[in-house]
Amino acid sequence: MRFDTKIAVLLRDDLAVWQRLNVTSFLVSGLGSRAPEVVGEPYEDGNGTVYLPMFRQPVLVFEGGKEVLTTAHGRAVSRGMDVAVFTSDLFATGNDRDNRAAVRAVPRDSLDLVGIAVHGPRNGVDKVVRGARLHG
Repeated sequence: MRFDTKIAVLLRDDLAVWQRLNVTSFLVSGLGSRAPEVVGEPYEDGNGTVYLPMFRQPVLVFEGGKEVLTTAHGRAVSRGMDVAVFTSDLFATGNDRDNRAAVRAVPRDSLDLVGIAVHGPRNGVDKVVRGARLHG
């Protein structure tokens, strides 16, 4: 199935494995609230146990250097796409309130980005992540 939109996560390539997993989890958690159409229906097993819904489309994970991330972020923001950010400062915080305060304290062009998630039209997302490589 081909979707009109794309979900992409772009991670900085110098993160430890646990950081990559953590950042990816946090980044995609916001997309369903901003773009509810990306979330499918709840799952149910053969016994009738109901499970939470998940994205109805794949999430592509990319990686790149700090410059690639900064460029991709600028492209996404300038195109008005739904974007989630994770900065290096968030590794030192322990809750949502402090996370938001850490991001708020830094001007957009000075954010030390370690990951972004973006959702939008397929071709727009492709342009945003241009220069990044699929996570290996």
